[in-house]
Amino acid sequence: MVTARGLVHAYGERLAVDGVDLELGPGERLALAGPNGAGKSTVLRLMATLLRAQSGSLEVLGEEIPGGARNARRGIGYLAHDPLVYLDLTARQNLELYGDLYGIDDRDRRIDELLDRVGLLGRAEDTVRTFSRGMAQRLALSRMLLHRPRLLLLDEPHASLDARGAALLDDELSTATADGRAAIIVTHEVERVARVADRLMVLRAGRVVLDEPTTGLDPMAVRRRYEEVAG
Repeated sequence: MVTARGLVHAYGERLAVDGVDLELGPGERLALAGPNGAGKSTVLRLMATLLRAQSGSLEVLGEEIPGGARNARRGIGYLAHDPLVYLDLTARQNLELYGDLYGIDDRDRRIDELLDRVGLLGRAEDTVRTFSRGMAQRLALSRMLLHRPRLLLLDEPHASLDARGAALLDDELSTATADGRAAIIVTHEVERVARVADRLMVLRAGRVVLDEPTTGLDPMAVRRRYEEVAG
């Protein structure tokens, strides 16, 4: 799904990602953690092909990046910390626009299915401006899933989701392995890692300081392991 070697990205003179190696196979769920400024969101945006690394190599869904970025994006579902939805469009119109961009054949049926799953079918014709933050993020979650992506990239998703959206997201992540999909979840909620991921990678100052399985560990064990290396 993802193979990265020696990724480097800087914002001006500030080095955000410093030689990151990362491998992600089908069905794997990787939690990406670390203190503020560690480079987590930058790594995720590199995987999403929204940023270009200054050096290193990256392959996403079988495509060499940046050359194959357009093809890779068709299989990527990206959920940012901000919902990034159009406030003056209805929930349905937001998804129709996205569905048309991806050429989804069963667009209308798929939209109804996802709006129902996230509890927004009864608000489908309301403008997003009238939604709470949690509702807007649930709409963003349905948009991420609309085109049936094989790679899910999520930036602090639980921080903005309400309880219903968080439960839906956890369910989606738990079924991803069985479907052969993969996920990278940027998170500060390290205790949640044991429930939503089977691997933990910790960054510090743009470098990988831990990459190991979490299978069989309880939340507090994951927290202790994180604190040992995060500094």
